[in-house]
Amino acid sequence: MHVAVFSQYHTNPDCAATSRHYTLLAHLAKTHRVTLLTTPAWESQRMTQEFAWMPEGVELRQTNVRYDNRMGPARRALAFAQYAAWAVREGLRIDKPDVIWGISTPLTAAWAAARCARVRRVPWVFEVQDLWPSFPVAMGAVPTALARQQLFALEKRLYQSARHIVPLSPDMTRYVTGLGIAPEKVTTVLNGTDLALAARATPAAVAALRRAEGLEGQRLVLYAGTFGRANDIATLVAAAETLVAAEAAVTWLFLGDGHHRPLVAAAAARWPGRIRLVGGQPRHAVFTWFALAEVSVVSFLNLPVLDANSPAKLYDSLAVGTPVVVTNRGWTKALVEREGCGWYAPAGDAPALAERLRGLLAQPEASRAAGQRGRELAARKFDRNGLAATMQRILENATG
Repeated sequence: MHVAVFSQYHTNPDCAATSRHYTLLAHLAKTHRVTLLTTPAWESQRMTQEFAWMPEGVELRQTNVRYDNRMGPARRALAFAQYAAWAVREGLRIDKPDVIWGISTPLTAAWAAARCARVRRVPWVFEVQDLWPSFPVAMGAVPTALARQQLFALEKRLYQSARHIVPLSPDMTRYVTGLGIAPEKVTTVLNGTDLALAARATPAAVAALRRAEGLEGQRLVLYAGTFGRANDIATLVAAAETLVAAEAAVTWLFLGDGHHRPLVAAAAARWPGRIRLVGGQPRHAVFTWFALAEVSVVSFLNLPVLDANSPAKLYDSLAVGTPVVVTNRGWTKALVEREGCGWYAPAGDAPALAERLRGLLAQPEASRAAGQRGRELAARKFDRNGLAATMQRILENATG
């Protein structure tokens, strides 16, 4: 069958990004024709050249729409609109697909997929990566009541028109079915992780990285991800400063980039060598950084909509046996507590987070046991190859 994929942001493992769809598209293209409609926004940000930009067999159609995490709401909205307008036009030009796969965020990409599906009279599958418009509304990015009303109405219409809906977490699934969508129309497919890339984080690779970074004798806490507005970076920085002031042998690593980079850089300048701004790393290298740490932190602002998200850093950390501290109160908290592979600290509470981390670092055996349970969980449930097979079946079933 021919699958048209509407995704505004394509990445590959050379990028400092999760690259979920690189694995899923590679799997799908082995047996089906795949056309990807996207932008090259991330291509210039490749940090290595180890992987082909496009998985083998995937046909690329793209338009040059710029996007950056530092953009304000108005500039982001323009980028979303530009891609959606182009995607509708291009989606009507390509060979007729048997099914369309629309990936949100942003919601406008899913709208373009639904529009083309309607005109071309084919089914479409809606992948929900984040809850839109709930997320931008909660972040204050949709200032008028009319705009909020229109976006929520659009979201409901998209759920109704899709042949199937694929949220990335159980809490997202509950949200969708809570809007009156039939449960049999919804399948949770977790974000997951790349176990083959995680296998590169061998003890030898970890030891070499420790030597190269001059971290011998240091106990490491890691935050790896976007320094975005939703990631509660101010709390992380405050917790890091409290922790390193109290523990002489602890170093906190910030791996990533984004809106709050200056905040992290200022803390690193105040605590040279103890708080480190590592910067972004290519996808295939990030697992060694996770394996280097004794614990990683998965943090977000204290907003109910963020409790539902499906953060890649959670899966990546567990894949290499590094336990996590989460600040979401939703399904991730329930997961790590049920599986014994992590702990919870309340969002926005820097002293509580620092105290939680001090307690964990004082119990290395318990942390190692939690990490092993996390590694086993990742092997059972988070392998993206298995998730790709599930996604393929959903697309095939959507065609009837």
